[in-house]
Amino acid sequence: MATKKEETSNAQPAGSRITAITELSRKEFISRAKKLSKPYRVTSDKKFKLKDFPTNVDNDLGKEGKPLAQQALQLGVQALSEMQDKLYAQDKWSLLLIFQAMDAAGKDGAIKHVMSGINPQGCHVSSFKAPNNEELDHDYLWRCMKQLPERGRIGIFNRSYYEEVLVVRVHEGILKAQKLPEKLLTENIWDERLNDMRNFESYLNRNGILVVKFFLNVSKKEQKRRFIERIDKPEKNWKFSAGDVEERKYWKQYMVAYEEMIKKTATEKSPWYVIPADNKPYARIVIASAIISALDSMKLKYPDVGPEQLAELQRLKLELLAEKA
Repeated sequence: MATKKEETSNAQPAGSRITAITELSRKEFISRAKKLSKPYRVTSDKKFKLKDFPTNVDNDLGKEGKPLAQQALQLGVQALSEMQDKLYAQDKWSLLLIFQAMDAAGKDGAIKHVMSGINPQGCHVSSFKAPNNEELDHDYLWRCMKQLPERGRIGIFNRSYYEEVLVVRVHEGILKAQKLPEKLLTENIWDERLNDMRNFESYLNRNGILVVKFFLNVSKKEQKRRFIERIDKPEKNWKFSAGDVEERKYWKQYMVAYEEMIKKTATEKSPWYVIPADNKPYARIVIASAIISALDSMKLKYPDVGPEQLAELQRLKLELLAEKA
């Protein structure tokens, strides 16, 4: 059986896939978007290995690469805008998008560009940093639960409760500061937390909240390049801190934690997408495609209007037309 890396590397080159997308009707576009994102989708694969997924893809776009990628992304943004309008009008489902990654993988840029056409009334972004004292006095899911999307809305978590099995796992000193009873700090705590997260997402699914998770898979080499760029460009200096370089020293430990996280929490209804993040334009297209696929699974449509309501609308129209200007 071919690995995911073999499947994606042997597939049609990225440039050809993007070119094909820009020439489709809306219905065909949604179908192709599903196919584009599928190779990066992880469900209940117990044999999952992070090394089997690429951090980059072949790019044969040539001189027209950037405009073509922008055109493909814009088509995705338009499709998302239309689908989000139906989601909001239907007011039944909601969508939770979770973004996890190493520093400089492109989470902020992906959220900014992919969600650029979404109505702000129907979308909310929550960023989770180190918990404050109030949050430490509650269970670790508490602060995230408060930010769950309402029905008809899209919620975006820029980092999430998964930090509890990533940074907290890599730096176990953080765990000791979480005010947990000593007898709960066992060697099984990471498996227990991953199991709780999986069950929590099943609970959300059963209540109409679809969960889609993205791991932006950036290479250590590309992260280094982006760090240096942040140092060299004054307008990007604010994005960089000494802590970013310090965390790089734990790269191997983080990769082990990410692999375990994805392996144990990926399900058919709450999948992970392992996105090749070295190529930002292509990564954003794949992310948009995955979100389109999730929204399409909801069978969204505008609420039906019954005969009596239609008759009332016509009556009101005649009343408006009869008004004297």
